[in-house]
Amino acid sequence: MKIGIVGGTGKEGRGIALRWAKAGHQVAIGSRDAERAAAKAAELSTSEAALSGADNAAVCRESEVVLLSIPFSGHKETLEGLKEALAGKVVIDITVPLKPPKVREVNLPESTSAGQQAQQILTDSKVVATLHHVSSVHLSEADHAIECDVLAVSDHADALETVLGLLKDLGVRGFNAGPLKNAVALESLTPVLLHLNKVYGGSAGIRLTGLG
Repeated sequence: MKIGIVGGTGKEGRGIALRWAKAGHQVAIGSRDAERAAAKAAELSTSEAALSGADNAAVCRESEVVLLSIPFSGHKETLEGLKEALAGKVVIDITVPLKPPKVREVNLPESTSAGQQAQQILTDSKVVATLHHVSSVHLSEADHAIECDVLAVSDHADALETVLGLLKDLGVRGFNAGPLKNAVALESLTPVLLHLNKVYGGSAGIRLTGLG
């Protein structure tokens, strides 16, 4: 599958890109600066995982699935700029609306979530919100085992199934957690996990039990 990573030069994006490339997907790293993206792709590529790089718009146009790995501060502006290039695509939004320095407190957009905000802007795309509860440290290390479960939400059943398959390729158990409005609950849990990390140390995640 052709997958693009908007914000792929960041630590989370590059780790995810390498995991998918090793699983056999065609992965392109995107950045506002095409040369920077191409340089990062060349730097990260291995004999097992060849990556390409281009500017964000080009990566979106050429991909079937696009993952957004961008800070919430630039979320709306980035999506508005890429709306046309993302039309018809499955868009994976891993954004959590954190507000530094108070990243251990819930800070949702008024009456909505980052995932819902993305779908409101990307009216011709199918948004799936997921990967909110995996440590950025673990995501950044392509060979690190991810020992937690992942919840995914969307209003598009076909897109959700596609993304659940891609989560499996990342090496995690993915679960259908309902419609996109449930992103409110998923995004709200992230600062709680960050608080737990500070109090107890480590990299907290979630693990589901009692399911068939």
